[in-house]
Amino acid sequence: MIFLGVGCHSSKEVTPRAPEKTVDRDQFVPWNPETPYNISEFRAAWVATVANINWPSKPGLPVEDQQDEAIKLLDRLKNHHFNAVILQVRPQADALYESVYEPWSYYLTGTQGEPPKPYYDPLAFWIRAAHERGLELHAWLNPYRAHHTTGGEISEQSIIKTHPELVVKLENGMYWMDPSLKGTQERSLAVVMDIVRRYDIDGIHFDDYFYPYDSYNKGKDFPDTRSWESYRNSEGGMSRGDWRRDHVNRFIKQVYTEIKAIKPYVKFGISPFGIWRPGYPESIRGYDQYERLYADARLWLQEGWVDYFAPQLYWKISALGQSFPVLLGWWENQNRKQRHLWPGIRLQSRKEGLTIDETVNQIMITRGMLPKSKGSIHWSIGPLVEQDTLADRLIKGPYRKNALVPPSPWLDNVPPQKPLVDIRSVNGFQIISWDHPDDKDVFRWVLYYQYRDKPWQHLIISRSARTYELQHSDNDNSPLQNIGLTAVDRTGNQSAFFKVVVAGN
Repeated sequence: MIFLGVGCHSSKEVTPRAPEKTVDRDQFVPWNPETPYNISEFRAAWVATVANINWPSKPGLPVEDQQDEAIKLLDRLKNHHFNAVILQVRPQADALYESVYEPWSYYLTGTQGEPPKPYYDPLAFWIRAAHERGLELHAWLNPYRAHHTTGGEISEQSIIKTHPELVVKLENGMYWMDPSLKGTQERSLAVVMDIVRRYDIDGIHFDDYFYPYDSYNKGKDFPDTRSWESYRNSEGGMSRGDWRRDHVNRFIKQVYTEIKAIKPYVKFGISPFGIWRPGYPESIRGYDQYERLYADARLWLQEGWVDYFAPQLYWKISALGQSFPVLLGWWENQNRKQRHLWPGIRLQSRKEGLTIDETVNQIMITRGMLPKSKGSIHWSIGPLVEQDTLADRLIKGPYRKNALVPPSPWLDNVPPQKPLVDIRSVNGFQIISWDHPDDKDVFRWVLYYQYRDKPWQHLIISRSARTYELQHSDNDNSPLQNIGLTAVDRTGNQSAFFKVVVAGN
């Protein structure tokens, strides 16, 4: 990625399946077969705050303007049938929310450590607004970056000043936490778990920044000689590369385990660099994240330490050394635990020769290759906002109908109870009203309906709604024939299908 590196809610208590258990994809039904068709597909966009790429548009923007910009972005997603937003809340060991661990972000207020005035909590604001629009919100964190070159003046509250023993400076002016240090791991884990405990998020998300890209240090090795020598002096036997990867691996596993111990329904997702190693598969050429970022992303997927995996496949379908479908197929072959594989797709970039057709074709290829857990994450929300042509092609094409986030059966495979539905005819309308035995277990409703001789249609309705009106006849005077309703829980499970044949039709 370019510069890439979420109020509390009651929900049913979910006992997680053991991470080691394999989900048999042949037995995994991603939708309720009682319903007319599959409406599951993950559709998300990244919202980057580092360097003010996507939000807010500049540091120190007035609070009212920050909130207006956020609402416009969320409305854009809702109106184009997305169902998730991935918001960067920790771009450089700082916070776009109230944190006891880290200072307020420079990208928010223009001064690191200074809260917004008048005060509000941006993460709580985004969560509430996203959920009101039927969108999941995943909190995106950079686990190791301490300071970005665009991050303003280093304040006294920065980790660079408060814990200099954890931080090293890179040649390009950035600062990075040393991933091998216990203090780094404890701090980053504490930040993650603080968000999980206090906020009604739907997911925690990491991107591709583990050890930094070597270009950030002008090709020099990562400056961790002090911690490396300490390890060697304690009779450590691993190579330097294996030692670095081991620290990252253990951190990833611990994050996954700790999240599930507190809120099993909160998904953990990672979006690594799209190539594991050159030559995997044989035709692939490019950057070696295993050897240069010390990220063994294949291991994390194979071990099931994620709930969704979004390799950044930012190349064209026809790219010989980095073909989108070739890489996607290889990653799927590594997906032994059958977690969600939702690739990162780069939206239209004329500079790189990408077109709207390329984006649409990649979505369609993903659907064809991964039919039981469809989905994509788009880098980034910017082109969706700036390019009406792109946005229109999506809403008139692959995203014409709304979709539910696919269920995660290793987290929860118990659907909510069937809704209680009442239907009455009033002045040319069918008034559908409903209730549920356990409101806490409902996150969405899906209303299905069919006019005679027409295909079924559906609407995804917010959890607070309890009634909807449908006309007796459509524009072609076809009478309403069938109505159905399901309740959907926090992890995407649909209840049994309450179906009614409309009297007289």
